[in-house]
Amino acid sequence: MQKEHDKTTIRGNEKLDPHLWVSNYADYLYSYAILRIEDVDLAKDLVQETFLAALERSAKFEGRSSEKTWLTSILKNKIIDVYRQKSSAFAKDTNITKAEQEQDDFFDNENGHWNDEHRPKDFGIEEADALENKEFQQILSACMKKLPKLWLSVFTMKHMDDESTAYICSELRVSSSNFWVIIHRAKVNLRSCLQKNWLQN
Repeated sequence: MQKEHDKTTIRGNEKLDPHLWVSNYADYLYSYAILRIEDVDLAKDLVQETFLAALERSAKFEGRSSEKTWLTSILKNKIIDVYRQKSSAFAKDTNITKAEQEQDDFFDNENGHWNDEHRPKDFGIEEADALENKEFQQILSACMKKLPKLWLSVFTMKHMDDESTAYICSELRVSSSNFWVIIHRAKVNLRSCLQKNWLQN
């Protein structure tokens, strides 16, 4: 008969060992959180809350995913809770107006075409492992942090967490048409920031 240690939970082929969570996953979970929540203290709090929630739910762990994936899923839900709670404040963020005004310079007002200075360029990251470049990741992270909070929330939920458009609109209380405007503006903003900081690096 399988013996279980006091604080070790075994389900299927996967074993939970809370004693090792901090050493094995704290840095990863913090990186995951800080990329989505531009608040160092809040990101740290969410990681701690994730570990506490995981301890409380350990008996329900069925081993269908890895320990790391399971912890990340709990953290992801906590981040979405933050998005949901702050969605009204996000919509009033004065940085949105500032970012929109900055983008007015990207295009020719007469014909709607790109101005030469902001015309999209190749980033030189077409190779499969290019996005693993740590320097590029640092610049991308810095550019993402410059996005208005609502834009960052929408962008990360759609393109990093692969959530459905309907789910994002429901959770963040944005209309479908506003969602697509935000996605477009976020992409344009990120491209401009990367062109300034990566290509000139």
